[in-house]
Amino acid sequence: MSYWLFKSEPDTWGWPDQVARGAMGEEWHGVRNYQARNNMRAMKVGDLGFFYHSNIGKEIVGIVEVCRTSQPDSTSDDPRWDCVCLRAVQPLLRPVTLETCKVQPGLEKMVLINNARLSVQPVTPEEWRIICDLGGLS
Repeated sequence: MSYWLFKSEPDTWGWPDQVARGAMGEEWHGVRNYQARNNMRAMKVGDLGFFYHSNIGKEIVGIVEVCRTSQPDSTSDDPRWDCVCLRAVQPLLRPVTLETCKVQPGLEKMVLINNARLSVQPVTPEEWRIICDLGGLS
């Protein structure tokens, strides 16, 4: 299993919107960055990811699961763009802020801290464990 982080602006698509989609999940569409797209192409059904509210809050608020592998993005006619489908798994008991991540030992190399603009990014197993602990899920 691999771990990921998905960024979304909560006033456009927030955690409550993701939860409302239920078990069928939602296409993670609209990504127009090659590195983020390639990350989605590497995902497998069952991979887990953090749901991160960017711009407003700047915090990890929940866990999502890849429920469909990468397929053409329905919001684009350009065949270069595709996306996965995600379903909400559970909220974090305590949101984990970007500021907390920046000072937490073990997260110094996390992509969230070092490449803040990348909207779909990998998370190491150790980073996953630390964030889950900080979020009250251990």
